[in-house]
Amino acid sequence: MFSLNGVQRKCLVVLKMIKKEELVKYIYHESCKITTFHFKTALFFTLERTSSNVWTKARLLECIVRTFQTIHEFLFQGRCPHYIVDGVDLFDGKLCRECQRSLEKAIGVIIQDNMRVLFHLQIDDLGQRLMPPPRERELRIGTDVNAYICGKLAKETCEYYYIELRYIVFTLSDDRQHDIITSILGTIAAARVYANNEGLSQYVKDCAQFIETYLRSILATVVSSGRLQTGGPQSLMNSETLDTDAASGRLKLASILYCSGDLQRAAYELDDIAGRLDDSVQSACPCRRIIDEELSERFCEFSTRNAVQMMSRKLAFCVMFTRQEMFCAPKFLRYESCG
Repeated sequence: MFSLNGVQRKCLVVLKMIKKEELVKYIYHESCKITTFHFKTALFFTLERTSSNVWTKARLLECIVRTFQTIHEFLFQGRCPHYIVDGVDLFDGKLCRECQRSLEKAIGVIIQDNMRVLFHLQIDDLGQRLMPPPRERELRIGTDVNAYICGKLAKETCEYYYIELRYIVFTLSDDRQHDIITSILGTIAAARVYANNEGLSQYVKDCAQFIETYLRSILATVVSSGRLQTGGPQSLMNSETLDTDAASGRLKLASILYCSGDLQRAAYELDDIAGRLDDSVQSACPCRRIIDEELSERFCEFSTRNAVQMMSRKLAFCVMFTRQEMFCAPKFLRYESCG
């Protein structure tokens, strides 16, 4: 503890409070427990991954979330590595796999709920002390309330469908390529029916169009991966499949071009991406590996005038590859990027 500064100690104390009041509810076996040492280990790994500039009083909540994300990652992997001793799993003998999955789900919900669990903490009346009086609560963006709400709704809608679609594709990733392609084509056809149904609201049709576009992108990279593996013609990606969002589709195309040896076109695509990322583009990480950024005013203003499908092009999602897309990723990134 004495090697930690004040902000880092506060981060660990808050995590211990959440563990004691909330997480114990999700441990079903008396022989299992998640300990302070698990959280301290996660804190050390988080410190190693983040800049020292992050660990300030003004960014304490961000530090808590980052550490929570690290323990969530350990639970997802089913292994908590010792920070000093290689090859030691701190979950071994402490936490069975069933309880690990239960905690992983609970922590994921807490993170997605923007850590509102803090307002319910009873220890030292922390939750009550964190809750400001109603008249003193400030909006995160002080310009236009309606614009902020529109921006938040658009971002979270796209993030929700993005992560749900990734989950569906990941569950198919152990199937044969032909089976995956058939399943994706079937889902695309269903999405198109919704998108063209005049009896549905425009919002539902926009969401269906977003789903169709995203799945077309997945389909293109799955087929391209198979062709890269066998040495056939590479990319099937075009302007339609690139428009899933502001960056990830084009980054995948650049990756495919790199893997096929077309470095000049890959560099061109990367330059094109850089030119698109102005201050109206909002970064988004639905898998929660990075902290949500404040919504920019230009993004929020843009969201008041455009539908979900157009809004998705103002979001820059993180890039992930399924196993069936792995040959679209450079070899040195496959372990990190492919699930």
